[in-house]
Amino acid sequence: MTSVPPPRRALLSVFDKSGVVDFARGLVDLGWELISSGGTAKVISAAGIPVTDVADYTGSPIMLGHRVATLHPRLHGGILADREDPEHQADLETHNIEVIDLVVGNLYPFGSEPGIEMIDIGGPTLLRSAAKNHAYVGVATNPADYEPILAELRANDRGTGLSDATRRRLARAAFAHTAAYDAAIVDWFDSSEPEPTPLPPTIHLALERADSLRYGENPHQSGARYRSIGGTGMWDQVEQYSGVPLSYLNIFDADAAWRLTHELGSLCDSCAVAIIKHANPCGAAVATNLADAYLRAFECDPRSAFGGIVALNRTVDETTVEAIESAAQADVIIAPGFADGAVERLIAKRRNTRILRAEPPRSTSPAGVSLRQISDGFLVQQNQCFASSPAGWRVVTEREPTAAELADAAFAWRVCGHVKSNAVVLAHEGVAWGIGAGQQNRVEAAEIAAGKANGRAEGGACASDAFYPFPDGIHAAADAGAAIIVQPGGSVNDSQTIAAADERGVSMVFTAERQFLH
Repeated sequence: MTSVPPPRRALLSVFDKSGVVDFARGLVDLGWELISSGGTAKVISAAGIPVTDVADYTGSPIMLGHRVATLHPRLHGGILADREDPEHQADLETHNIEVIDLVVGNLYPFGSEPGIEMIDIGGPTLLRSAAKNHAYVGVATNPADYEPILAELRANDRGTGLSDATRRRLARAAFAHTAAYDAAIVDWFDSSEPEPTPLPPTIHLALERADSLRYGENPHQSGARYRSIGGTGMWDQVEQYSGVPLSYLNIFDADAAWRLTHELGSLCDSCAVAIIKHANPCGAAVATNLADAYLRAFECDPRSAFGGIVALNRTVDETTVEAIESAAQADVIIAPGFADGAVERLIAKRRNTRILRAEPPRSTSPAGVSLRQISDGFLVQQNQCFASSPAGWRVVTEREPTAAELADAAFAWRVCGHVKSNAVVLAHEGVAWGIGAGQQNRVEAAEIAAGKANGRAEGGACASDAFYPFPDGIHAAADAGAAIIVQPGGSVNDSQTIAAADERGVSMVFTAERQFLH
């Protein structure tokens, strides 16, 4: 006579009840017994599925407004027991505890609804207990796992168990789930301090892989895009209309271009275009219409624009498509929208170009911190922002700047803050005609900027991301035709640089704010 295997039990306690009724029904159809509590038990019972309430199972009432419901030895003993340990088996018999083979749970959405009552105690404890004992117990935290679990149980002798590999995968997911939950609580404590510190004593990252990329910075490196667990952002909403999948550098550069073009558009309330190549702007311009903004940005440095990233802050219309068609190939074109037929025309002309539609950034000066990995840890800082404005800048030369010169200076200063240091930018009438990036000294950065501008910034502004330590930088800006210089100031040689600006008849303003970017 064939022996009948003992019934298997599942404990279900979920906040997100998506799919839980169908999952519960599938388990019962396989001969499983169900234990549940609270709202989960109600929706399962209402569907006509047999389920035992936790209070009836443990013999202990739910108390303290449901703060104490699943914290009971009969539950945790049944989850944590080592099925091959004689002492554990003896304890189970002594205390009349039945084993539980599957725990199904997910936690309150603390990140979106923070508060003391959203701090779950019993839920994380159940998940951690099951994940710890994954040699015998399955644990499901994601409704997307319900159907694969049922399929495996159906294929495995009418639901007698999950494979070792499946239980291990589910256990890892459970620990990731509770880790992300705890991280959200810590972040809430930090942000709700009466005087929150910008750099808290600990930082807890909980990220999930959102996209596998073609490769990293180089083809021999793996690459992926991660996001906060359970979160969504701009890159989750991006629509790609053409081209091969995005690579690591495509996203890195497109993100930089997207932020810069919207920052410039917000500064001038204009159409704006930024062209990024290898993380640095090689073109940036604003204009009253998008096609002109694109052509002016492209004309900054046509050679570098080839294979670059083009970001536009307005819907791409037919005239702008014509302008793009007349210029160099771009790896990525990203905009908030495209007029009818615009995408098809761009694809026909640039088959390998990735055409992306994205939502404008919520803020051009994001709050929070940025992290950069080093050999034994991370460097952490507040996110870069532009705290100063022309209204607060200090004129330090004899000649006062005109309103037009100040507008040029404000534009050049914003672009300069997005250029790798040492950085010098020459701009005039809403166009960054010369960009000198990433040099070991400021004079050579100025020479590169002047060479690229080639006289087109005459009468405009020169921006330097840090102070000029010597007058030679001032003379280089004046030689390039700058009428105004914008720089942080703060050098021990400020008096010499001011004297050099007065000598050349150039107006100079100090921002008292450095904009290094490495």
